[in-house]
Amino acid sequence: MAASRGVRHDSMRARNLAVVLGTIHRSGPHTRAALAELTGLTKTTVSSLVGDLLEAGVVTESDAVRAGERGRPGKAVRLSGQRVATLGLEVNIDYLAACVVDLTRTVRLRRTRPADNRNSDPAVTLGELRDLVKEMTAGAERAGLRITGAALAVPGTVEGDVLRSAPHLGWRDVRVGGLTDLPFAIDNEANLAALGELWFGSRAADFLYVSGEIGIGAGLVVGGTVFRGTLGLAGELGHVVVLPDGPACRCGGRGCLEVYAGQDALLGSLPTVASLVRLLESGDRRALETCERAGHALGVALTSAVHLLDPGRIVLGGIYATLYRWLEGPVAAGLADRLGLMRGTPPTLLVSGIGPDAAVLGAAGLVIQRLIADPAEVLDLQ
Repeated sequence: MAASRGVRHDSMRARNLAVVLGTIHRSGPHTRAALAELTGLTKTTVSSLVGDLLEAGVVTESDAVRAGERGRPGKAVRLSGQRVATLGLEVNIDYLAACVVDLTRTVRLRRTRPADNRNSDPAVTLGELRDLVKEMTAGAERAGLRITGAALAVPGTVEGDVLRSAPHLGWRDVRVGGLTDLPFAIDNEANLAALGELWFGSRAADFLYVSGEIGIGAGLVVGGTVFRGTLGLAGELGHVVVLPDGPACRCGGRGCLEVYAGQDALLGSLPTVASLVRLLESGDRRALETCERAGHALGVALTSAVHLLDPGRIVLGGIYATLYRWLEGPVAAGLADRLGLMRGTPPTLLVSGIGPDAAVLGAAGLVIQRLIADPAEVLDLQ
């Protein structure tokens, strides 16, 4: 009986820690008295829980303030960016990326390493990523930060800790483990980019995020949560058919959006997106026509998405954020022409606020969200 009471007490304490930290995260800073009122917990309980969170380094108390309570002014409790952080990672076709983000969502360290990961050996690429993890962990330690977990964004379908299929990488059924001893998660790049836009780009809780890379993915955010579909395959926008008898696509179909508006289609023989931008800025006719064609195709594909999903906002990210000024017009025109009277006003078209960093930031943010949801487990506050 005593052991049972102990388990219930630990479970209740863990839940109360999450309630207090979640309240600070959503609407803080708050005094301890205000936290008691907002959470329905006693002031004594809140004071004890805040003490634990202070000791763990996830919150801090500021100078005395008045918050409408009687008596002496209290101190405002807020998230701290001084001691705890998370690690976001990304494997993409032509780079590896990593960032260390503290609990205030401030990026403390950021690294990008160019790499050719097409049809790569997973062991080699993951070995290079492991070296990057060590570098970032050491840098965080020098800054006085404790990394509590890591998450990895990958351009493919994920099941548990297994990357089931990443065609552009040439990977199938790759178990991604051993990168770090930290708690670890892996997710699709477009899903994490959508969450990165939500958490770091200050977007409303409902939008369709379109990730333009070599492949084209999408993440539908509804009520602050990514919709993943039955098998986690929702968002494969790149294989929406734009023209049924169009060019062959690597997926086996024809006329997919990716063959018109993917990075390879946009760049052609150009080496980088920056080189395309330079041509566009100089008014190069061929470059402008390429973006016009890609924007038209993207508008056609998004029309189907709008009919099915009815989003109020569409956010263009990845390389589309860099090329937005040349894509916005044809995409918006394509949407307006095809939606017609059925929709009325087309959804608002927006550019990503964080551009190419969305996925790696979303990965770091995923770990932050898990810490907020269960600080006792993540921080070992049992």
